[in-house]
Amino acid sequence: MSVPQRKSIPRRLVSRGVAVKEKCRPRKSVLRGHGSKKIGDKLNQGKCVKRCYWLLILFLAMSGGVAVSREQPAFEDYCARLEQEIQGRKHGFMAGNLSYYVGGFHASWELMEDETIGLTHPFHHDLRSRGVGLLESELKGSEHTGVGNDYQGWEFYKDTRVLYGSVLVDGKLHANPKPRSMRWRPDRLICEYEVGGVQIKEVKFIGGNDAVASVISSSKPVILRFSGHSFYHRKSVSSSAVIRVDKENNSLIIREGGVVRSRPDPEGPERTGPMVYEGMSTVLSSSRGMEDTVELNQDKRGVQHYEFSVPCDRMGTVVAWAMNDKPENAVRAARTIIEEHPSLLAAKTAECNRELNDEIPWFRCSDRRFVDVYYYLWSLYLMYYIDVGKGWENEPHTQTAVNNFLGMHRYDAAFQIKVGSWTQTKSRYAYGNVLTWKHLTESGRYRETPDGHRLLSDNKGISWHSGAYGGETSEHVLGAWQIYQHTGDVEFLKRCYEGHFAKLFWKRLSSMAMNQFEVADVLEKMARLTGHEDDVAHWRKMVKRDPEHVRQMFEVRWGMNGIPSYFAGPANGMLMTNGFWAMRSPYFPQVYAMPMLKEWALDQEKGFFGAFFPLAMSRQSMNAFATKVDQSFGYTPDTAYFTLDGFFRQGLGEEAASLTLNHIENYNYHSEWDIPVAPEAYRRDLSLFGDQFSNFNAGKILLYLEGLAGLRYSIPRNRMTIAPALPVEWDWMELRLPIKSQWTRIRYERGGVQVTGCPLKIVFNQEEK
Repeated sequence: MSVPQRKSIPRRLVSRGVAVKEKCRPRKSVLRGHGSKKIGDKLNQGKCVKRCYWLLILFLAMSGGVAVSREQPAFEDYCARLEQEIQGRKHGFMAGNLSYYVGGFHASWELMEDETIGLTHPFHHDLRSRGVGLLESELKGSEHTGVGNDYQGWEFYKDTRVLYGSVLVDGKLHANPKPRSMRWRPDRLICEYEVGGVQIKEVKFIGGNDAVASVISSSKPVILRFSGHSFYHRKSVSSSAVIRVDKENNSLIIREGGVVRSRPDPEGPERTGPMVYEGMSTVLSSSRGMEDTVELNQDKRGVQHYEFSVPCDRMGTVVAWAMNDKPENAVRAARTIIEEHPSLLAAKTAECNRELNDEIPWFRCSDRRFVDVYYYLWSLYLMYYIDVGKGWENEPHTQTAVNNFLGMHRYDAAFQIKVGSWTQTKSRYAYGNVLTWKHLTESGRYRETPDGHRLLSDNKGISWHSGAYGGETSEHVLGAWQIYQHTGDVEFLKRCYEGHFAKLFWKRLSSMAMNQFEVADVLEKMARLTGHEDDVAHWRKMVKRDPEHVRQMFEVRWGMNGIPSYFAGPANGMLMTNGFWAMRSPYFPQVYAMPMLKEWALDQEKGFFGAFFPLAMSRQSMNAFATKVDQSFGYTPDTAYFTLDGFFRQGLGEEAASLTLNHIENYNYHSEWDIPVAPEAYRRDLSLFGDQFSNFNAGKILLYLEGLAGLRYSIPRNRMTIAPALPVEWDWMELRLPIKSQWTRIRYERGGVQVTGCPLKIVFNQEEK
């Protein structure tokens, strides 16, 4: 198979209905039978699909800034479309702004506790702490981690016990019944129970005021008995919580407090200090009177236990939880969600649907499963958005996971920033993913190495950073540049450059997968655009980019350490996918791409093709490296994105498309359950591992938009580039995306690509032999 070369072919689009025809050529599937767990021996042979590859581009000239309803997709209820049965498969998960909910408990993907009636694990998380403590760092200088960093207690939600419900039917108490059905949607959880012959339905949701409600109805009158206790963690030493009954508001008010064991400094000792919720108020309330049934007691640790009962019937009962620094605010939130639950639930649904309809590119293809995965991944990306508005958390941004610790991560941001660039309201969904890191740079909170590298921590919050440093922040430069290309907003670029990128990289530019050449190019452009012309020479001098030097830098790493046809192979023989990641650089020698793909990507004996593509570690290395961690992270979503993105960027569209479908179908779609999934990882034995709703998968969204659809666009250059990679396994795909306040429609078929409603000039990149 020859190495496809991409060639830009600009087209003048001067009038409506202009058609351009190209030569037809045969295409073949690289991975025949890609959906099977058993891949055939002849990986490079597939059914040859003859097609007349004529490319049709229709450009309807329209004035910029005018919303064009003709190409805007019709509204769809994506909350309903994404509904999936998760009982016994996943824990429940809901997200507000500063409030979250986990229903039941799974240790990784192992069921430990079923969800039950009421509210098992609602919790407040405004990033005041990384874990369970609020201790101050004892380190000196720029590596002082602030107040709230914690190297333990990350999953503190699992030690909460808030409103565990039991049901009294005809004098018999049924303790904490498990649902016969639990259905997840982005806006709610729906649980159904059969208890003593009584049908009980429960709808749980988080309102716009960050209170959590459970709306419960039963086919016959029953008594619901709820119990729980104040916050106490396995790392707690003592509790100073205080509880009281607020008769006027039919509520219980807990003032949380206590001492915990925490470790705020890397490799530092465990110390004791205030817990994460010190001084905060938890409020529990009900729509039905409960004061006459309330029972309170304090155990020897100081933990406050409570129990109350309320009636339930067809008319329904609502119980609520809220948490705030001020008790009156928490009471108001809890009472509001009880009294206005129909309108607040409707508003929650409307907002989730608005985001999935209006904020993101619309996508369809001939295989429903891939459409569902696309919207599922977007729903998680959007659910994790947080807007704290305090300290080092002054911009809205997405986060990665609820399984270990929330917050944004420096490494994950390498792709999450770019995902945000595809939203419509970029000031809300894109800018903060970059600018939230500026607080650390401006505050001088980084590690500076002897050679001048300034490295940021991997995670941060209101007043803490993790103290685990790395150099992937250089990828943020490329993400910020993409946001600029999608907006033309020089002021945003200026905020990124001044006091952040210019300061962080001034002495030394960190690199990730050979990105230093491209990052230096972009820093030059940023300097010029933001009025810092004098900085251009500095960036030019910092990273040599003459062709001979660049060639040598790549050549010396090709076949390194005696590993043929592989890039930057390590001396210890642990071949991970990061050798492929360098393909993402526009400077990567394309002549290396196809040999590397054939030798290592498609090879099932020694390469990275396991049960599906890609293994995180090559088969050649797996016997020698088989620690518990190695076994747990057999397949990971980040490595898949960086690898497949490189294939697309090197013009291997045909191969990249088939490998992408192979990965998404096997990683993000559970064939037995017939639903999308987003695990943190798969073990080598293909069992699910880690977080169950992981935004670590966000890079897959880019594989749809920038890979399969081949989309790039620039508002400043008034240009959209399309490099189509329609998989041979699909008959068609279509995208619609908001650009300059109007919707562009792009339709991909065997006969070609049709574009309508685009306010930009079109450049088409065709793959040719």
